[in-house]
Order: sequence, then C-alpha cells, then structure tokens
Amino acid sequence: MNHAPNLNVEKVTKMNAIYLLLIGLVGYIAGAIPFGFLFVRLVKGVDLRDVGSGRTGGTNSMRAAGFGVGLITFLMDVLKGATAVWLPHLLFQNALPADWLPWAKIIAGASAVIGHNWSVFLKFRGGAGTGPNLGWATAVWWPMLPINIAVGGLILWAQGMASVASLTVAGIIIIGFAARFFMGFDDTAAYFVGGIATAVIVAWSLRPNIKRIIAGEERIVGRRAKKRKQNQA
Repeated sequence: MNHAPNLNVEKVTKMNAIYLLLIGLVGYIAGAIPFGFLFVRLVKGVDLRDVGSGRTGGTNSMRAAGFGVGLITFLMDVLKGATAVWLPHLLFQNALPADWLPWAKIIAGASAVIGHNWSVFLKFRGGAGTGPNLGWATAVWWPMLPINIAVGGLILWAQGMASVASLTVAGIIIIGFAARFFMGFDDTAAYFVGGIATAVIVAWSLRPNIKRIIAGEERIVGRRAKKRKQNQA
C-alpha cells in the first residue's frame, strides 16, 4: 500500500503550522516595539512606566509628554498592528493555502496586541492594546480606521476615559466584522473571531480600569481633566 499521499499531507500540515508560528512571532515582535516608551524617553528623558498608569500607549504618552507625542505614539501603535498583518501576508501568502490566510492574519494581529501589552523589550509590560487592535483591523478592512477614530475620539473627548474609548473600539471591531460576515461580505468567520479574541486581550489588560470605572474612580484626561483641575483650584 502506498502511504506517500498521507505523508505529503502530514508534511504540508507541519509546514503550515511552522508558518503560522513564524507569523505569530513576527506579529509579536512588531507589537512589542515600545514606541511610547521610546518617544517619551527621547522628548522628556523619563521612563513612561513610572508616569500615570504606567502603560506605554498613546494616552499615557500624552499625559507624560503632551498631545503631539501622544498622537504620534497612537499612530505608530496603529501602524505596527497593521504591519503585523501586512508583513506576514507578503512573506507567506504563496506558502499557505488561501483559506488559511485570514486565520494567519488574525494570528498576526492578536500576537501584535499581545506583544504591545506584554513587550519582551520592557520586561513584559506595555499598553492596553488599542492601537495595534485598531491597526490589524484596519489592515483587513480600512474603514475601521475612520469609524473608530471618530467614535473612539468622541468618547475620549466627552468622557475623558481612555479605557472606555479602548473598550468601545474593541466592541466596534467585533460588530463591524460580525456584520460583514453575517451579511456575506466576508466568506470566513476569521475576522469576527479575531475581533472577539483581541477584545478579550484588551479587556484583560484593562481589568484595573474596569474596576475603577465601576467604583467611579477612573483616571480622566483631556477636556474633563482640565475642567476638574480648574474647579479644584
């Protein structure tokens, strides 16, 4: 009996698994680059982990070094999430079966969020994952960027709670990809599942913030923070 076809299938499956592991590693390293930490160190000469929430995302970067640094940090965090999806796609699109590619993108995107939140370069500290979460989703479907910036930005401006804005962005990503899948625009549930997975990662990182929100003690930034300082003066 000829077992060659079975051996070939096993070999291909093992190779695909190796590709997925490499994709996850590339995504993690891309997400782990601590732009906020680097920018704040460069501009202010301080360790961002010792400021405010101790996170390395755009909000705490803004708190430590001003709006400009916070904005650049956020944009770079979005870009690294998108790059985590684009780069493996370019490297492995001809190596993986077509129906594996959406799941490969999700592995890359989720790995970028994990890398951002638990960066190997910062002794496994980092941010909450909002930038790279939005980044991978934008790489898959570009309208995610303007939709989330508009809605998330409005919530951040109105409430001053970055954690609420982050959770809202995560929710919009789930809803957006769920709508695309159930309406037939996506022929795979990968992106919908990926949105749920990354939302869980973001929510897990925001556990202390969620507790403070419930207790009415969450930190605020921006317009509401300035108004509170004026009232206390």
